[in-house]
Amino acid sequence: MLAGGHALRHAPAHAHEADPVLQVVGPWEIGGLHPAVTGNLFQRFEVLESLLEADDAGRPLPGLAATWRVSGDGLRWQFSLRPRARFHDGTDVDAEAVVASLRRAQTPPGVLAQAPIVRMHAGDARTVHITLSAPCATLPALLAHSSTVVLAPSAVDAQGQVRRIVGSGPYRITRLVPPQTLAVGVAPTYDGPAPVVQQARYLSVSRAETRALMAEGGQADLAMQLDPASWQRLRLRRHLRIEEVTLPRTITLKLNAGLGPLRDARVRRALSLCIDRHGIAKALLRAPHLAATQLLSPAAAAWHDPALPPLGRDPVEAARLLREAGWTRHTDGLRDAQGQPLTLTLRTFPDRPELPIVATALQEQWRQAGLAVQVRIGNSGDIPLGHRDGTLQLALMARNYGSIPDVAATLLQDFGPNGGDWGAMGWQHPEVTDALTRLDRLPGATAEAQALRRRVVRILHEELPVIPVAWYRQQVAVSQRVRDVSLDPLERSHRISRMRWNT
Repeated sequence: MLAGGHALRHAPAHAHEADPVLQVVGPWEIGGLHPAVTGNLFQRFEVLESLLEADDAGRPLPGLAATWRVSGDGLRWQFSLRPRARFHDGTDVDAEAVVASLRRAQTPPGVLAQAPIVRMHAGDARTVHITLSAPCATLPALLAHSSTVVLAPSAVDAQGQVRRIVGSGPYRITRLVPPQTLAVGVAPTYDGPAPVVQQARYLSVSRAETRALMAEGGQADLAMQLDPASWQRLRLRRHLRIEEVTLPRTITLKLNAGLGPLRDARVRRALSLCIDRHGIAKALLRAPHLAATQLLSPAAAAWHDPALPPLGRDPVEAARLLREAGWTRHTDGLRDAQGQPLTLTLRTFPDRPELPIVATALQEQWRQAGLAVQVRIGNSGDIPLGHRDGTLQLALMARNYGSIPDVAATLLQDFGPNGGDWGAMGWQHPEVTDALTRLDRLPGATAEAQALRRRVVRILHEELPVIPVAWYRQQVAVSQRVRDVSLDPLERSHRISRMRWNT
């Protein structure tokens, strides 16, 4: 039940109980019905669709819109919907329903608030028009984000509150019990090819070790977000295989750059120089090549600059920078000129199982440099909350720079004038803001756009408003019952509709 006592159980699907059911386990809880909260989960299970889709490189693809076109000045966009698209309640997907969903997505934390939209309206039943006040190259990526998924009118009450999940994808919800359970079955209303896998069930399991044991014991066909020790063990099990993909996600250290010592870029660089990234990647992540030499990995090719000097470990230079910034080493750690100790608190969370382990390693590496850091393990929501109330000092997280398929849109969220919940805190740079704003008005393939991207990544590399620690890969334990498993590097879909059973 959610607040207000509204039940979220849906009618059972008309599927034969004898049909095999794909069992999926992961760490993500079902936090509510609004797409800005849990739209990514409903999108991953192909229940809800967005106006546009994206390929593995983030380039726009048709979604509910079969075709689209933009005026020469970049201000007027027209989207033509798939002619036979229907919602799971049997009603047509029409332009009015799409516009209503997009208007809801304009309310923060929906990402569509980033777009300079003047007007959205339905031209006819199958045509959506969007008018902008300025060109917006990232608009297709924003329209593919999980917060912009399209709901049927029957999903929303008279006050605009989402009460049910009624989408248009190849699967419909058959059971939903927040915060842990979701079941889907094939939607007979879907206008595309019928999936082979007829049913899937999702269970939210917080501990990575438990998810691994469920895969090992045959209780899960897909076990997501494994810790390094577990996936290495599971590689030896004949009834399982490990699928993996490198993501445009980075384990980063978010700093409150408005806080006393962290306001000084020399202190931020010293914190970075204390980090043994190669050791962390090799010993803890079991993948030395994931040591982050800069913010974005080669998985985000347009935003990875091979010419940047790689981030590395240099305790001597770190000590010099700290002394230069006024911090001297005492027997009990670093102190400033007034004798005040440098003590910091690092927050992290266990949803990503490697984060608490990496946090402990960082704590020790900083201790060796005289930096006293306390690790506090809580919920992922503690980080945006600490950003907003100003209490956050340090946070270790795994930031997905591909959550919006165009990385530029995510960076504008994180490093714009006001920073972002998962990006800069107490830090801004007018050149970065200007470059990201200009990028949003340029086609992505131009030389000017590439020069602007290089400028942004260089400033972030030098200023370190967030400190990269390691790049990221997704590992999934897959049972031998299923084949044709394909991992999405943008983590938008589990691609269940493409899977087949091994017979």
